[in-house]
Amino acid sequence: MAEVACDDRTLVFDDLVRWIEVGAKPKADWRVGAEHEKFVFRLGTHEPVPYEPQGIKALLEGLTRYGWAPVLEGENVIALERGKASVSLEPGGQFELSGAPLETIHDICEETGGHLQEVKVVADELGLGFLGLGYTPIWTREQVPMMPKGRYQIMRNYMPKVGSMGLDMMFRTCTVQANLDFGSEADMVAKFRTSLALQPIATALFANSPFKEGKPTGFVSARANVWTDTDNDRTGMLDFVFADGFGFETYARYALDVPMYFVKREGRYIDVAGRSFRDFMEGKLP
Repeated sequence: MAEVACDDRTLVFDDLVRWIEVGAKPKADWRVGAEHEKFVFRLGTHEPVPYEPQGIKALLEGLTRYGWAPVLEGENVIALERGKASVSLEPGGQFELSGAPLETIHDICEETGGHLQEVKVVADELGLGFLGLGYTPIWTREQVPMMPKGRYQIMRNYMPKVGSMGLDMMFRTCTVQANLDFGSEADMVAKFRTSLALQPIATALFANSPFKEGKPTGFVSARANVWTDTDNDRTGMLDFVFADGFGFETYARYALDVPMYFVKREGRYIDVAGRSFRDFMEGKLP
């Protein structure tokens, strides 16, 4: 492994590189994990939905009839688990299926379709509906409630310090994401470069968020525009991915210097927003 600037950082750096390396899998074991987010609203009024009463908490609890096990933060249900899949919450109550690692797009379609059928049954009982858009078309920031997850308060405080639209990202956007396996360093590089290069095309193909607070924004994808000024320390096209020599070590150096949000200790979130992961790994945070 190549050393970084100081000898006392070498072990931390090497450990991180090895951690990335062991993620490689043989091709027969490659899977795709899809994530599907959607806004939740009150039928009739179209208002955003708070955690409670008769809101997001009830929606989570209602899904337990389908074999989902609740995940608690303190006394609050903040997620569900079933097998290798989970249901979780984004800061503004955006409802997310984090799917299991699956082999084909047909498997993902079946999984997502089944999830949507389950949530619709429960949502109908609560007078709730779902909206699959990249950006909420009518709500203001102030209208959107925050979910009771400790890390979101840390992010809410930090985002305005590093960009003008980070709070919009947190509370007013949704997306669909895919997580890919890789077989080797070369395979990781090829997939990383390809996915970044195709991102603008994918955004253009599936853009569906032209409105903000009931008015056209001038963007076909207001969601994509939000990411241009969310937090430049962790967003953007990552030019170094396309440079000669890019690999596990390059990415490890990048990851070590991206500012953190929090450290989790005994179920409690400790605010370290803006401090580097490198300093944390070296024991330099108070």
